[in-house]
Amino acid sequence: MANYAFIDSQNLNLGVRSEGWKIDYRKLRLYLRNKYDVVNAYMFIGKTSGNQDLYTALQKAGYVLVFKPTIAYIENGKKTMKGNVDAELVLYAAAKVYSDYDKAIIISGDGDFYCLAEYLSEADKLLHIMVPNKRYSKLLKGHLRYIVRLDILRTKFEYFQPNIKKPAQAVGRNLRLSRKGSGSSGRSKP
Repeated sequence: MANYAFIDSQNLNLGVRSEGWKIDYRKLRLYLRNKYDVVNAYMFIGKTSGNQDLYTALQKAGYVLVFKPTIAYIENGKKTMKGNVDAELVLYAAAKVYSDYDKAIIISGDGDFYCLAEYLSEADKLLHIMVPNKRYSKLLKGHLRYIVRLDILRTKFEYFQPNIKKPAQAVGRNLRLSRKGSGSSGRSKP
């Protein structure tokens, strides 16, 4: 048997973005495998058209995707998509694959998973609750010994855009000055 992770994708994504960074899901998956022997990492995610490239990339990174239909609504004059995955995550962790794993890692800071954390803890099947940042639900504070904050481990999972080299550009006055050879800095003297 092995360890499994159950990931609330929206809570994870919004939680790290609220701290000003993006998560590299490939790095997170490798970390889960190497650090905690996570064989299956279930990613619970809303299904929307136009996101197929994201879904393919997550699957290539090693996640098992569990889709939830989404509902569109208007919030503050802006179209928003909602796909609440809580019930599916609890169903998988507590019933569908419960007998297939030794220990579970819940990745979410949502207090709706308090009952699941309690259930898994009582059964000695809870390894960790990985929360995106320090602002996780107070309901989970009763399980402090299981809490791992991802924001503290940010350097391990942060996504960086590949360096795209842009040609150097000289602008206006500095370009004219550098052509005249007016010193090594390209600045004119007062």
